[in-house]
Amino acid sequence: MNCPTCGNETESGAQFCGICGTDLASGKIAVGSEQPMVSFGESIGRGFSNYFNFSGRATRAENWWWVLFTIVGLLALTIVETVSGIPNVLSGIFRLATLIPSLAVGARRLHDINKSGWWLLLMFAILIGWIILIVWAIKQGDREPNKYGPDPRTTPHS
Repeated sequence: MNCPTCGNETESGAQFCGICGTDLASGKIAVGSEQPMVSFGESIGRGFSNYFNFSGRATRAENWWWVLFTIVGLLALTIVETVSGIPNVLSGIFRLATLIPSLAVGARRLHDINKSGWWLLLMFAILIGWIILIVWAIKQGDREPNKYGPDPRTTPHS
C-alpha cells in the first residue's frame, strides 16, 4: 500500500507512514515532521534550560527521563551520604536544585495532554492524586496543536 500523502510504499498493516507520519487508517495528515524521541541527556538539558518555563509542552519521554534523573541522582547522593556519614546536605541541595524544574516539566507535561499545570496540586492528595498524575503522565499527548502550543513531537514544515 502506498501513502496517500507522500506516495511512500508502506508495510501492510502499518498504522502510520514512516516518512510523513500520515495516519493510514484515517488518512489524516501529520502537521509536521516527526522528531526523534528526546534522549536522557537532552531531557536533563531541557529541564535545566527551561528552569522557570511553565509554558509550552513536554513529551512523555522528556518527562520520564527527567523523573529517572531525579530518582537516580537522589538515590546516588543518599548512598554517598550514608557511606561517608555526611548528613543529608547533598541530597537536600539536589532536591532544592531540581524542585522548580521538576514542577515546570510536570506542568509542561500536563499541557501536552491539554490540562492546566495547576493539576500538579493533586500531588498533595497523596494516593489518589499521585495515581491520577501518573496515569496522565503515561497518556500520549495531543497530536495537534492545543491551547498550550504546538505538538512538541513535530516540527512545522519550512
